[in-house]
Amino acid sequence: MLELLFLLLPVAAGYGWVMGRNSARQAQQRHSSILAKHYYRGLNFLLSDEPDKAVDTLIKMIDLDSDTVETHIAMGKFFRHRGELDRAIRVHQNLVSKEQISALQRESALYELGRDYILAGFLERAENAFLQLLNSQKHFLNAQVQLFNIYQTTKEWPRAIELAEQMIGAGGDSDELCTRVAHFYCEQASIEIKNNSLIEAQGNLKKAVIADEKAVRPWLLLGEIAMQQQKYDEAIDCLSEIPSRDVSWLSEAVPLIEECAEQLNDRVKLNKVLDEYWQQCATAYLAKVKLMAKDGDVANAADVLLEQLKKHPTMKGFKTLMGLYIDLQGQDLQDHEQSTNSLVLIKELVEEQINQRPKYKCHSCGFAGSKIHWLCPSCKKWGVVKPIKGLDGE
Repeated sequence: MLELLFLLLPVAAGYGWVMGRNSARQAQQRHSSILAKHYYRGLNFLLSDEPDKAVDTLIKMIDLDSDTVETHIAMGKFFRHRGELDRAIRVHQNLVSKEQISALQRESALYELGRDYILAGFLERAENAFLQLLNSQKHFLNAQVQLFNIYQTTKEWPRAIELAEQMIGAGGDSDELCTRVAHFYCEQASIEIKNNSLIEAQGNLKKAVIADEKAVRPWLLLGEIAMQQQKYDEAIDCLSEIPSRDVSWLSEAVPLIEECAEQLNDRVKLNKVLDEYWQQCATAYLAKVKLMAKDGDVANAADVLLEQLKKHPTMKGFKTLMGLYIDLQGQDLQDHEQSTNSLVLIKELVEEQINQRPKYKCHSCGFAGSKIHWLCPSCKKWGVVKPIKGLDGE
């Protein structure tokens, strides 16, 4: 009898294993059935245009199975896309509050919640959400971009500078980041200039120069401050730094250098800049031609300009050439009155055309305008809007 019991033990164990397996399978099937039931109910509520009940149903599912987190994140994004921000926030807030989801899933939900807050106008809440993600391996870059966008919207330049310097200190010294922080310093300096806090402004502009050695904006602002203080020699020195950083901006520096030279009654520094860069843009070669005409050598000035226009044609160059020809014919007005009037008409038409054309264009998205935008209004990138080159520009 005892031997029989020992023989039956493996059978009993096997039977117990089979029954346990069937029980687990049945439990899993019941669990899947419950999940399917909630999914169908949630879907039915959505199709019946009852999103609040759908949200309630989906939230109940979180308690049942954390494997559905990605589905809920997608559902929250769906609500946000439809403009139903309160429901999107509710879904993502619920996900963030759950303890049974993984850290990576919580970070993803928190990032989406921050985006919900931005669209809802809750910028302080959005900032808090993204600040928590700066240590996230997956989301820190996107969180950084979102924080910069928030600070740009609220014009909190000191906080933007602090964040950028933290990123640089952590090894994120990319060209784009250096460009950003330089512009942040310039934005803060511009506020200080308006408040007549020139010493503080100069300090921030010098930091901008250190942050981005290719930046032209701080040198332009330093030159304008020096002109405001009637330090024209110093202003020319600052403005003369611009073409070595980015020759595209020479057209902005030359008129200011001309003004300083006129105030000083000294062309030495102006001629030095023009001798080196006069063929780089229309504004520069036109400044050189104007100096020749001012010295009485109008005919030679017209010849030099004509040769330059053959190599580098621009509308503003053509307009200036018409002006020189008018001056030449004006010396013998009785013989050339009709042709002079024609030249005046052509010059006016060209000038009208120039005034109607944009002067600056974004090298990233193609946005064009008549004013300088250091931050492109379209693609929201810093330092990508520059003076237009070619026939309609420089």
